Amino acid sequence: MNAKRSPEEFQSRLKQSNRITLAGAILNILLSACKIAAGILGRSQAIVSDGIHSLSDLLSDLIVVAGSFFSSKPDDSSHNYGHGKFEAFSALIIGGILGSVGLGIGYSSVMEIIGILQGKRVEGPGMIALAAALVSIAVKEILFRYTLTVGEKINSSVVIANAYHHRSDALSSIGTAAGVGGAILLGEGWILVDPAAGLIVCGIIIFESFRIVRDNVNELLESSLPEEVVEKIITLSESVPGVHSPHKLRTRKVGCQYVIDLHICVDPQMSIDEGHTISHKVEELIRENINSDIIFYAHIEPYTERGD
Repeated sequence: MNAKRSPEEFQSRLKQSNRITLAGAILNILLSACKIAAGILGRSQAIVSDGIHSLSDLLSDLIVVAGSFFSSKPDDSSHNYGHGKFEAFSALIIGGILGSVGLGIGYSSVMEIIGILQGKRVEGPGMIALAAALVSIAVKEILFRYTLTVGEKINSSVVIANAYHHRSDALSSIGTAAGVGGAILLGEGWILVDPAAGLIVCGIIIFESFRIVRDNVNELLESSLPEEVVEKIITLSESVPGVHSPHKLRTRKVGCQYVIDLHICVDPQMSIDEGHTISHKVEELIRENINSDIIFYAHIEPYTERGD
C-alpha cells in the first residue's frame, strides 16, 4: 500500500539541501568577516558578537550536510522506516549550538556592562558598525526566506532548523542595529545601549534554540502530528464514500514522512478487495491534501450501527 521513494527522489532531495546549505555557508563566511571587521573598526561589541554568531552558522551548515546525507538513505533491513530520524537528531544539535552561542553572547555582554559600570572607558560605536548591522539584516532575512522555502519544499526538519538559525541572525542584527544606532545618536552617555543590545541578541537566540530543541525532541520521542493535522486526517477519511467511523488514529513523524495508522469501518457485506480499494482512496486523499510522503496503514473493520 505504501509507495517507496525512488533513489532518484532521495538524491534530488539531498542535492537541493546541499545546494542551499552551500550558498548559506558562503554568505556566512563573507558576512562574518565583514561584521567582525566592522565591529572592531567601529568599536562595537554587539557587532563583533553578531559576527561570531554568523560564524557559528558554519558549524550548523556542516551538520545540515551530514544530517541530510544520512537521512537521504533509503530504508533497509535495520531501518524499516528509513533514516529520517537523522534529520531530527541533526536539527537537535543545531538547536544546542544556537543555545550555546546565545549564552556566550549573553556572558560577553554582561561582562561588558559590568566593566562600563565599574568605570571602564569605552568609545562609542562608529557608523561602520551600524552599516554592517543593517546589511546583515537584509542578507540574513533573504537567506532565511530562501532556505525556509527549500526546507518546506523537501519537507526537511534540519534544513528548516537551519533556516531559523539564519532568521535568528537577522533578528539579532535588528537588536544590534537598534543598540548601535542608539549609542551613536544619543552619545557616549548612553554607551550601555550597545552591550545591552547584546543581551537582546542573547534572548532571541536562546528562545529560537528552545523552539528548535523542543520540536525535534518531540519528534525523536514519537510525538503525534499536530492536532490540526490529526483532525484533517479524520475529516478526509470520513469524506470517502463507504468509510464509517474512522478511529484509533495514531500518527508520528519520521524525517519528512508522516506515519499514519488508522482503523476504518466499512460495510460488512463488502469484499476484501472493495475494502482494500476504499483504504487506497483514503490514503491517496491524505497524500494529496496533507503530505505526499506518508507511510499509511489501514485496519479494515466491519461497520455496525454502534460503529464497533
